[in-house]
Amino acid sequence: MFNVLRGKPKFMTVKQVEAPGSLWTRCDGCGRMVFCNELEKTRFICPACGYHFRIGAAERLAMLADEGSFTPFPPLVTANPLDFPGYAEKLKQAQEETGLDDAVLIGKAAILGVPCVLAIIDFSFMGGSMGSVVGEQLVRGFELALQERLPVVVVSGGGGGARMQEGIFSLMQMAKTAQAVGRHSRAGLLFVSILTHPTMGGVYASFASLGDIILAEPGALIGFAGPRIVEETTRQKLPSGFQSAEFALEHGMIDAIVPRPELTAYVGRLLAWHR
Repeated sequence: MFNVLRGKPKFMTVKQVEAPGSLWTRCDGCGRMVFCNELEKTRFICPACGYHFRIGAAERLAMLADEGSFTPFPPLVTANPLDFPGYAEKLKQAQEETGLDDAVLIGKAAILGVPCVLAIIDFSFMGGSMGSVVGEQLVRGFELALQERLPVVVVSGGGGGARMQEGIFSLMQMAKTAQAVGRHSRAGLLFVSILTHPTMGGVYASFASLGDIILAEPGALIGFAGPRIVEETTRQKLPSGFQSAEFALEHGMIDAIVPRPELTAYVGRLLAWHR
């Protein structure tokens, strides 16, 4: 059994305001100051406006998987194929801050008693960008699920897409992961894709948008390029709420919006029905 994280899980994704003991954080949804202990009780949802704060892989795993059921895959080492200046240092820093080996936490798990392969993309690790290790781990996850006839659940959350420090080695992960999803799908197996805020770039343009069932958390930003880039490129004013989860649901791009407290039961039912 491999260590899930390198160190103690950290509450990395809620921006804590400079206050004695870092007890407070500001909600990006309504601007209200929220007591951090109160957020932990609400699964990191603002009690005033319902805004879903970003959470790390450790918190997400604790919420989704049955206790003690998670067996992580062996870690892979990220290379620096282009000798990109400062890349090794950035990787080391991200590993120390998040406790993860790379931006994906993946392994076998059970959700409400149903075995599956579970992968979680952590935004805190270099923006959840997809380098060669993330792509390879996801492919191995789908291949294992194919061999053992298991469903796959992937929680996506990244704004960086392909990792520029790895160039074409990163870009090719889009096609590589999409092919793995295709092989899994042709075998008649279930892939549940969960989109959190934000799911953008190459992550969305590859495996995240290929789920048999695509769910999203309320208010998640979903798309390839951000709204500002789209507006500047097309020189058109975008409709209100463009690329939000609510907009995507209205236009048939996703299947359901599921609030975080309901997500485990919702996914568990889906896995049980397709077992």
